[in-house]
Amino acid sequence: MPSRTPLAPVGLVADPFAPTALDIADALTALLLTTTTEPRPDAQLEALTLAVAADLPVLLCGEPGIGKTAGLTQLADSLDLPLTTVIASVHEPSDFSGLPVVGDDPAVQGIAMAPPDWAVRLVREGRGLLFLDELSTAPPAVQAALLRLVLERRVGSLQLPPGIRIVAAANPRASAADGWELSPPLANRFVHLQWVHDHEVVLRGLGGTWPRATLPVLDPERFADAVGFARRAVRGLLSVRPELVHRLPADESRRGGAWPSPRSWESTLRLIAFATAAGSGREVLSMLVRGAVGDGPGLELLASLDRLDLPDPETLLADPAAAELPERGDLRQAVLDGVVAAVRNRPTHDRWDAAWALLVRAMETGAPDLVVVPATTLASLRREDWDVPQSVDRLAGAVALLRRADRAAARTVTGGSR
Repeated sequence: MPSRTPLAPVGLVADPFAPTALDIADALTALLLTTTTEPRPDAQLEALTLAVAADLPVLLCGEPGIGKTAGLTQLADSLDLPLTTVIASVHEPSDFSGLPVVGDDPAVQGIAMAPPDWAVRLVREGRGLLFLDELSTAPPAVQAALLRLVLERRVGSLQLPPGIRIVAAANPRASAADGWELSPPLANRFVHLQWVHDHEVVLRGLGGTWPRATLPVLDPERFADAVGFARRAVRGLLSVRPELVHRLPADESRRGGAWPSPRSWESTLRLIAFATAAGSGREVLSMLVRGAVGDGPGLELLASLDRLDLPDPETLLADPAAAELPERGDLRQAVLDGVVAAVRNRPTHDRWDAAWALLVRAMETGAPDLVVVPATTLASLRREDWDVPQSVDRLAGAVALLRRADRAAARTVTGGSR
């Protein structure tokens, strides 16, 4: 049997202040936890911050272990908000709907629904972040009890104060322990943000340097314009796509995500206003919009946003020489098509000439191929008594050259496929 080294020489008393083996281990752990931070843009955290600022319930969706809780903890620290974490899957429905408490005279006073201690603490604080973790492992009965909490901010008979923000987290059903799909009523109350890890951030963090995100700042001078822009954007899309006002997905799994309804469109309007007031970029706005109404409707809305600030065709026709055309090809194409459509709706010789002048300006300041289709359509609108403007000659060569190039490319493809 191997001999053991005594902790202290025989006859001597061990030093009670000497570090133990665990003290030494803790010192190594503390060294491993000593890290630095560096400023780094974080679109995910910016989107989360804006949704929280807009007082909308947020659901962080992502695989286990990728930093959902860490991101929320960083947000709470940055906003100086106390964080209260509730594991939804280990609670009973009564923990959210309230526990019945019989008073002195139930027939007169009724039976009160007593809230849990965490809700009482939130009311006492008056402000904070309520984090509902592991939402995808909560059974349907618990999800049903959460409906009132998420929408009305009520727990039993207790009304949470306005300073409380709600954020939840969920893993995909395949990655969750005994996972459940979110019920459609509960899912439609959240802004769904897909949470993924950044490979470079993880590598630098493991090397001792973690990111420190700069949170967005709302500019009060932009508020009025932001609200007007958001209202025009949502109303503009739904006026031409009324079927998107409410569209419950047929697939059960997609019902547990973001989908369009009057409630989620109202959230979208608020998110656009907040993102605009903060001067957020396209990536953040895309996360928020698609997280509220889903990918399909969200992408349609984003496409329509690009066209909200396009110049009015009538303004361009009034002064083609001073026209400012978009740099992006798809937006420039949309502007030129709009100008030709305006001439078609109200055809006059002056407007037809102005449209040709605008096409010449577009060819001189951008890709010539963008004028081929509008020029062809505009030529078909000519009346017999209208003289052809000289500017057409400047376009004719480019159009003919592009057409010959297209035919040559078509012959090449046909010949190569034989």
